[in-house]
Amino acid sequence: MKAYILDRYGKGQPLRLGDWPDPVAGPGQVLVDIRAAALNMLDAKIRDGAFKPILPYRPPFVLGHDLAGVVSGVGPGVSRFKVGDEVFARPRDHQIGAFAERIAVAEADLAPKPTTLSMVEAASLPLVALTAWQVLVEAARVKRGDKVMIHAGSGGVGTIAIQLAKHLGATVATTTSAGNAELVGGLGADVVIDYKTQDFTERLSGYDVVLSSLEDGTLQRSLKILKPGGKLISISGPPDPAFARAQGMNWLMRQVVGLLSRNIRREAARRQVEYSFLFMRADGGQLAQIAALVDSGALRPVIDRVFAFDALNEAMAYLATGRAKGKVVIAR
Repeated sequence: MKAYILDRYGKGQPLRLGDWPDPVAGPGQVLVDIRAAALNMLDAKIRDGAFKPILPYRPPFVLGHDLAGVVSGVGPGVSRFKVGDEVFARPRDHQIGAFAERIAVAEADLAPKPTTLSMVEAASLPLVALTAWQVLVEAARVKRGDKVMIHAGSGGVGTIAIQLAKHLGATVATTTSAGNAELVGGLGADVVIDYKTQDFTERLSGYDVVLSSLEDGTLQRSLKILKPGGKLISISGPPDPAFARAQGMNWLMRQVVGLLSRNIRREAARRQVEYSFLFMRADGGQLAQIAALVDSGALRPVIDRVFAFDALNEAMAYLATGRAKGKVVIAR
């Protein structure tokens, strides 16, 4: 089959379109013909080598964390899917490879595609929607009446997180540029802050949850708007000791990770709030719940641009500009 192959790590390294062995559905796996795949900053970070300590893939390998397609085969023990089913997924770590014509995915990572969405729309959702779900529903347990701050509201995670937080009954604030204020307001944001001209710490206080995808001083400043007992949850780092333990890191790496997040954890404790790092995981059961919310009208995908399969490197370059509103998708 044809696939985009990363031959070596390197910042901005182009992916090579070439022949790759056809996948085979093993026990508990489902073979999917990929119709559309979404791009994520995680793909760029892995390509650049930034995630080697966490996800040590060995080149050559195929990138791609989001897909929608049609089941073309099932392995032994599979019971929930059959040939012809339309599905979507975020394959689990070390089983990625959505920038290809086909992929074998663990049955537990798959869910039926939302019936109201196209393949392109469905492919845009898994990673960002699972991230939003695992932050807001699992980690933060957002409930009606809570106040939630979501940084970078016009981004892939932000556009879904705003909608999910509103569905959960929260008051939602977000940061974005003035040009995207109408977009995030339409998604449900109650307070929209222009990060270029306004200081969110001067406008917000007493918040229950902050979801941060930013890596600059914004993370530290976000502690100021939380009330005692509040939660600052980062999806961009620095990772914390709980994450290191969950990843099964050795003693030395656990110490390194602890040092990386020591300052932010110490300041959070001083303010009587909690800091944690979340690295989302594949979960077909959660995806099925997300699909139900989509089909009910509670969530909708936001797609910036769709590229052809043979224009993947162009799509990666566009993603790197940071200007995308929502998701960037490739389609076959």
